[in-house]
Amino acid sequence: MARAAPVTSPTPRPAPLADRSEAVLSRLQLLVTRKLDGLLQGDYAGLLPGPGSEAGESREYRPGDDVRRMDWPVTARTTTPHVRRTVADRELETWLALDLSASLDFGTGQWLKREVVVAAAAAITHLTVRGGNRIGAVIGTGGGASAPARRWRGTPPPAGPGVLTRLPARSGRKEAQGLLRTVAGTAIQPGRGDLGALIEMLNRPPRRRGVAVVVSDFLAPAEQWARPMRKLRVRHDVLAIEVVDPRELELPDVGVLPVVDPESGELHEVQTADPRLRQRYAEAATAQRATIAAALRGAGAAHLRLRTDRDWLLDMVRFVAAQRHARTRGTTR
Repeated sequence: MARAAPVTSPTPRPAPLADRSEAVLSRLQLLVTRKLDGLLQGDYAGLLPGPGSEAGESREYRPGDDVRRMDWPVTARTTTPHVRRTVADRELETWLALDLSASLDFGTGQWLKREVVVAAAAAITHLTVRGGNRIGAVIGTGGGASAPARRWRGTPPPAGPGVLTRLPARSGRKEAQGLLRTVAGTAIQPGRGDLGALIEMLNRPPRRRGVAVVVSDFLAPAEQWARPMRKLRVRHDVLAIEVVDPRELELPDVGVLPVVDPESGELHEVQTADPRLRQRYAEAATAQRATIAAALRGAGAAHLRLRTDRDWLLDMVRFVAAQRHARTRGTTR
């Protein structure tokens, strides 16, 4: 399916949070804190459990367990396969890969897709740093050469067209707010992005085991980013947050609708009054989303879908609660 999305103008809109980032981020932080604190208490401050290094108690083996954690002495004594659980590291390092390419500067719901990206980054940052953990990010605004690592404690580093920016992992609320200001102030530029290159920045150089979160609309061809995602999963727990707008799933009957590919600038006029065209569009969109879901599942990543016309925070809370419930059922009898 083509990347073209319905818009009213081929000219990219300016970053909606750039001029009012402080006020917006303050309200967003308050909203996230009120919704998440008290609901998501646990041993970990992140959305997914981080791998541990200290040995814990043993339990019976279940299909899907990592055979490298087999507890052979207990298995020999009981004649029943056992695996040894590990105690999670006290400090968790989380990395965000944030796709802010031109296709994210679009939205027909309550939010723009890029605003959902910033909101998701704020929620994950809050969940990470409240436990004293470290968080860093890589931001992609288009294809091209990578920018060297920059300090972001003071003035946010600029991100121009064709730039991949790395924000070093740091702990502390002040540093986390600086990271979010940088993300919110990053202007979306025209041109095609390279999601695979963005994800690959989390693979090089190799990092300590932790959590990697990729936030994107994943509209790039799956063969471009599927392999880096699988490679990322070898060392980290991976969460893929897919940002979707309802007009990317189905077209409304509004007559002649101008649509533009925000990355190439190609403009077309579509006759949405044709029911067969709307049906083909919906079928192609369904197939595209199924391909994305299959690629993420094949990479071993947890998959969360956020929509611009829904309460993204409620969807995130439900996802985290479901993840923790599944972990509890999987580790207790």
